[in-house]
Amino acid sequence: MITFIILLVFTGLIVGALGRLAIPGRDPMSIGQTILVGIGGSLIAGLIGRLLFGGRGGGFILAVVCSAAIVYLIRRTRERHVAGRTTATRWR
Repeated sequence: MITFIILLVFTGLIVGALGRLAIPGRDPMSIGQTILVGIGGSLIAGLIGRLLFGGRGGGFILAVVCSAAIVYLIRRTRERHVAGRTTATRWR
């Protein structure tokens, strides 16, 4: 069980880091957030792979693509949140 958790964290770090590198621009995420993005991308890739390919998983490349999509969605959410605050303080 300990080995599984260590491999999960290590794989999440690698996949999350590659997902972050795939999207250009500045991204202030911590290592913990990068690991969670990588684990989430791997999980989504595994689900997509099962739906499309049957019993086989999604694979490493699909996991990186899903992680990049998660990073993109996080950035879009942060941009809207910051833009909303900026316009709200401007009109006061």
